[in-house]
Amino acid sequence: MSENITREQFIKTLALGTAAAVLPSFGSFAINDTEKPNVLFVVCDDLNDWIGALGGNNDTLTPNIDKLAQRCVVFEKAYCTAPICNPSRASLMTGLRPSTTGVYGNRQPFRLSAKGKNAFTLTQHLRKNGYFAAGAGKIYHGKFPDPDSWDKFYPALDDQTTPDPKPSKENSVEVAGLKYAPLQVNDSEMGDFKTVEYCIKQLNKKHDKPFFLACGIRKPHLDWDVPQKYFDKFDSGKLIMPKMREDDLDDVPKEGKKIAKTKTYYDIKGEGKEREFVKAYLAAVSFADAMVGKMIDALDKSDYADNTIIVFLGDHGWHLTEKLHWKKSTLWEEATRAPLMISVPGLTPKGARCKRTISFLDIYPTIVELCGVQRKIDNEGHSFVSLLKNPSSSWRYPAVTTYLHGNHSVKTEDWRYIRYHDGTEELYDHRNDEMEWKNLADDQKYISVKEELKKWLPEYDAADSEIIVWPGDKIRDDDEIESE
Repeated sequence: MSENITREQFIKTLALGTAAAVLPSFGSFAINDTEKPNVLFVVCDDLNDWIGALGGNNDTLTPNIDKLAQRCVVFEKAYCTAPICNPSRASLMTGLRPSTTGVYGNRQPFRLSAKGKNAFTLTQHLRKNGYFAAGAGKIYHGKFPDPDSWDKFYPALDDQTTPDPKPSKENSVEVAGLKYAPLQVNDSEMGDFKTVEYCIKQLNKKHDKPFFLACGIRKPHLDWDVPQKYFDKFDSGKLIMPKMREDDLDDVPKEGKKIAKTKTYYDIKGEGKEREFVKAYLAAVSFADAMVGKMIDALDKSDYADNTIIVFLGDHGWHLTEKLHWKKSTLWEEATRAPLMISVPGLTPKGARCKRTISFLDIYPTIVELCGVQRKIDNEGHSFVSLLKNPSSSWRYPAVTTYLHGNHSVKTEDWRYIRYHDGTEELYDHRNDEMEWKNLADDQKYISVKEELKKWLPEYDAADSEIIVWPGDKIRDDDEIESE
């Protein structure tokens, strides 16, 4: 159902709905409040695996994230539950799959879904068990904040917008919906800088409860408008462009080709601007890296440096020409893989690498266990604390990613299996084909492999939840409205 409402009306509806929710009761836990760790939760928007700690595709100049990796367990194969902002973040914070809530796109607030309206988010669960929860920036999607999840939020409980300076038309470049502009401003004028500054102020306060502090950095999300100095770090002519093949979609079924926005690819190629846009993405990544460094440096200087868990991630990946596609919103490697690294003082080995396949759905129960809080029974993920202790220990769960209704990917250490809503399939052998160039789904030799992977598909796909259309929104077929 579509509905035109104002943002204020939505927030009011949201507040009424969550206030009426019946909250579950929890038993006591053995750990005293004074012994519970704090959590610093840092998420970058649209950050793919182009960071030094994951190999990168260029000299991406992410020294701060790479330095952070040296004190964390780095998960080399971490995957989102949805390759688009709103459902990815809703799933991350509720511990529920998109196929459970029916939240598949960017116009579906989880609080208006049948399963999501009474969901107990990660921060609600921690607050119920003695935690103080504060945050700033983009944690939930755009115009869908969740006031009941926080004690404090910047700029307000019902507002997570931290706008950037607007570029001049003369300084802005746009092709096929991709935009960038080198800004003639200081870092301090950027929205992400203000987000980090607020979080630093929280670190400098005296807290009488353990805290969960969320820092939502919006870059490298479009538009790639960042200060000029970050563009100056890269030479377009010397960039290493992504590996791709012009015939890559020849063995992909119709639904896969439909998801790949080849028109955007050919428009940018026709303008001869592939290198310019890759440079702009890298500039935005470099800016985000500076903000991460500022945040981590402040933690290290605070009174909470020795008893704070650090969780750092990107909410999903991003294509830069691979599979003849730009942006996210696919079920292939580039859109589903994203950084994840975690540091737990006294528990995690520094600089360790984990090659097990992890889903972002698993982050909620992992944090809950690390905080000594009772497990949330209806959570659909699995705690991977055992991997934080020993990154090479066994792990049996694949990562399932969903894009729109009825389209799923199952990713294991060796395989990716994709099934679209019409029953068509893709299968890739990651032992020999990391770029997913050869679709093996129709090869009879792999029938047993497919049957095993199919067992992990969701048992049912919930109907699409309620859709909100803001006045002035342009509804596109790909459901990629990025409400900011």
